Amino acid sequence: MAEGTIKRLTDKGYGFIDTGSSKDLFFHMSNLEGVHYDELQEGQRVSFTEGQGPKGPRAEHVKLI
Repeated sequence: MAEGTIKRLTDKGYGFIDTGSSKDLFFHMSNLEGVHYDELQEGQRVSFTEGQGPKGPRAEHVKLI
């Protein structure tokens, strides 16, 4: 699994992960595992797998490290 840092969270149930590359990766609260969206904070480390959503790449199976 890849790792990254939560860069930005929105009040609409999605956010972006800083993957260390030039692009951030979108994630939706439905792709979280073992944590509720309300418990997340910007700057937390997460692990994830990169998948494909209807609008492009997205993070799936997102878990706190």
